[in-house]
Amino acid sequence: MSSPTIGQLEREIAQQVSALYYKQLGQRPNQVVCHFFDTELVISLEKSASLVELTLISGGYENLAEQVRLFLDKIIKPKLQNLLEEIIGKPIIDLMTNTNLATGRTGIIVVLQQLPEVRNPESIPKANLKNLAE
Repeated sequence: MSSPTIGQLEREIAQQVSALYYKQLGQRPNQVVCHFFDTELVISLEKSASLVELTLISGGYENLAEQVRLFLDKIIKPKLQNLLEEIIGKPIIDLMTNTNLATGRTGIIVVLQQLPEVRNPESIPKANLKNLAE
């Protein structure tokens, strides 16, 4: 089977991340945007706050909602890392997540050891293609 294009890989990651958040939080983010920049992957989720978190915030329990999100992120993070390593086929060096409950956005930054295998690596912004030749 041939390698996907970078666009196909980004779409697959976006769909799978959306499905993971739905499975874990019971709510699918409105939009998931995914882009590679060399060996870094940036994922942005719109409206990723759960109904429970939003209910806590509307009831004046912002601090509790933030604590809930911290624990949810700790639970989701290893599942997210396993999912991404499976899709990308490369080890992840670091994975950072942060959710702003005021805006409902989640940002995920993934640092890979090497570029993913795709048909069009020249389409990855800032890609250091000499690393692929080695």
